[in-house]
Amino acid sequence: MPAGTLEVLLVGAKGLENTDFLKDMDPYVILTCRSQEKKSSVASGKGCEPEWNESFLFTISDGVEDLSLKIMDSDAGTADDLVGEATIPLEPLFAEGQLPATAYNVVKDDKYCGEIRVALTFKPEEQRSRGLEENFGGWKQSSAEY
Repeated sequence: MPAGTLEVLLVGAKGLENTDFLKDMDPYVILTCRSQEKKSSVASGKGCEPEWNESFLFTISDGVEDLSLKIMDSDAGTADDLVGEATIPLEPLFAEGQLPATAYNVVKDDKYCGEIRVALTFKPEEQRSRGLEENFGGWKQSSAEY
């Protein structure tokens, strides 16, 4: 698995199931990549067709396999409602380096409840070559001769 920087462009969503009965919902997204978590702005009153056009950066290390998106409805005075979730596998991104805005299915309780559009860019970490050290299973041995 590569290491580097993942840039996520959160474009928007459509066809979301409205969790507010009397008014349009105020959706936002919680983006999670392993232990890193980011939160989008709240698309106030945007209902089932919100647009964010926000970018988020994550540091990718070995073993990261996917990006999780959780769409929530911001509710004043009560707990926020879960609208749905999407999981994006990152393996195709590591192979391509960039994926254009793509719609991913949003599900809740194993049922389809809309889609979310996300563009992804991966920038691999530059290989550090100091020239002075070789790495031997955790031990570093200098190649300098005395």
